Amino acid sequence: MHAVAYSACLAADQPDAFLDLELPEPPAPEGHDLLVEVRAVSVNPVDTKQRQLNDPKGKPRVLGFDAAGVVRATGPDCTLFRPGEEVFYAGLISRPGSNADLQLVDERIVGRKPATLSFAQAAALPLTSITAGEALFDRLRIARNKEPRPGEAVLLIGGAGGVGSMAIQLARQLTGLTVLATASRAETRAWCLGLGAHHVLDHGGDLPAQVKALGLSVPYIFSITQTARHWDASCAILAPLGLICAIDQTPVLDTNKLKQKAGGLVWEAMFARPGFRTPDMVAQHHLLNAVAELVDAGAIRSTMTEHFGPLTAANLARAHLRVESGSMIGKVVLGEA
Repeated sequence: MHAVAYSACLAADQPDAFLDLELPEPPAPEGHDLLVEVRAVSVNPVDTKQRQLNDPKGKPRVLGFDAAGVVRATGPDCTLFRPGEEVFYAGLISRPGSNADLQLVDERIVGRKPATLSFAQAAALPLTSITAGEALFDRLRIARNKEPRPGEAVLLIGGAGGVGSMAIQLARQLTGLTVLATASRAETRAWCLGLGAHHVLDHGGDLPAQVKALGLSVPYIFSITQTARHWDASCAILAPLGLICAIDQTPVLDTNKLKQKAGGLVWEAMFARPGFRTPDMVAQHHLLNAVAELVDAGAIRSTMTEHFGPLTAANLARAHLRVESGSMIGKVVLGEA
């Protein structure tokens, strides 16, 4: 099968950063595994970080987490899917990735592909949907309830990237909170408003002052990027008894700043459930199915903004460079359009 791999931690603009290879097909699926024909993939910051930091020491490693495709075969313990069904999912760091024609993935972290989306549009969604959904509803413990909550808001720091784009949509569609997102450019502000944010704040400015001017209480903050930079502002904004959820790597944070408010810091790591095989790992299957239902109902949309053509070493290198630019809006996708 065709696959795109890397064999050394090289800059994405280096000629051998990625390699087009012919690799053996995966073995027949066992247990809860599905064998999936991968039709499209998208690139996330975790892909670029793995390429930069996880040295395969000359042995080709296939990256890729987001994927959409068709089930070719199922393991003996599978009950959720059958061959021929279209699926989307985010894989696992410890297993071969989606940048290949075929991939084995546990069905309990796989969802039904939205019927109204192409494979490329669907491939943009899994990792960011799981991260955003778990952060909002599991870590921050926001109730899935559309009943209006006047005067209360959720603040999403970094609204225009992949995770922020899904967090805006899920918070707007599934809660009664006022949705605040941050962005600093005209195009990212417009993107956030188009996804459903009630207000867009400038994270380059005085965030506490901007929130105060709106007259809102913020018991929930989802810090998607640059948590350390915005830590003091987040602690100042957070309502008493509130929670901050972070996903990015940070230096040591002064959590004492939360003590007076009895506030808390929680972490979201979407690979935790499948990585540790927690008893509730099937929650990711249910979350992706719920996202598919929202998409097919027209309530939320794909966050694909760029398509870089078929999955090749050259195109994957371009996609990594694009993600590393720090200016992405939404998601970049490769594969079947």
